[in-house]
Amino acid sequence: MLLADLANPTRFLALAGRLIPWLAGLTVVLFAGGLALVVRSPADYLQGETVRIMYIHVPAAWLSMLTYAVMAVSALGTLVWRHPLADVAARAAAPIGATFTALALVTGSLWGRPMWGTYWEWDARLTSVLVLFIMYLGLIALWRTIEDPTRGARAAAILILVGSVNLPIIKFSVDWWNTLHQPASVFRIDGPTIDPTMLLPLAAMALAFTVLFVTLHLAAMRNEILRRRIRALGLTAAGAVR
Repeated sequence: MLLADLANPTRFLALAGRLIPWLAGLTVVLFAGGLALVVRSPADYLQGETVRIMYIHVPAAWLSMLTYAVMAVSALGTLVWRHPLADVAARAAAPIGATFTALALVTGSLWGRPMWGTYWEWDARLTSVLVLFIMYLGLIALWRTIEDPTRGARAAAILILVGSVNLPIIKFSVDWWNTLHQPASVFRIDGPTIDPTMLLPLAAMALAFTVLFVTLHLAAMRNEILRRRIRALGLTAAGAVR
């Protein structure tokens, strides 16, 4: 099946229906394997058992940014390529991204209390992630406020692209400013600085979270397509009554 074929909602629904059960099963297997590695991983010499929060916090933070990047590509699909499912993809991703961002903020605060002595500090990394969370909430509210799907799609797409400037700020904030948050320790030019005994479970959990996102996103897109079809049928029925 060509990518262009997925512009047809019916074909997309058929593909999603076949993929979702397999992806859900794969998600369960990956989380089981990842959590087993987390349990067997050693405690950090400085952070102690608190380091295990990293295995949830880091993947959630990655997925909060990845989800918004998916929405930014979808916004281009709405404004430039007029793809029929672009707005569906963006709207379905927003609640998922908001959840991952909230999880990153909460786990980061729980880690920060014993490590930094405070749950929250208004430094560049934490503040920019909070802005990302607010962006998600604002977009969800925008979609629910504008009843016309076409106007709502265009307005949301513009706001998504404007908000995408926050992604590089989040990524490079620890390099541009003096922050409490530690610098990058995985994706580095000179290689990861994390010990392999911790890097392997972190990578496993990141993969599990990523497959979870794909599963949830496909399911949410399917639900959004069906919701729009029901709405269209309702409007048609209301017009026929008149």
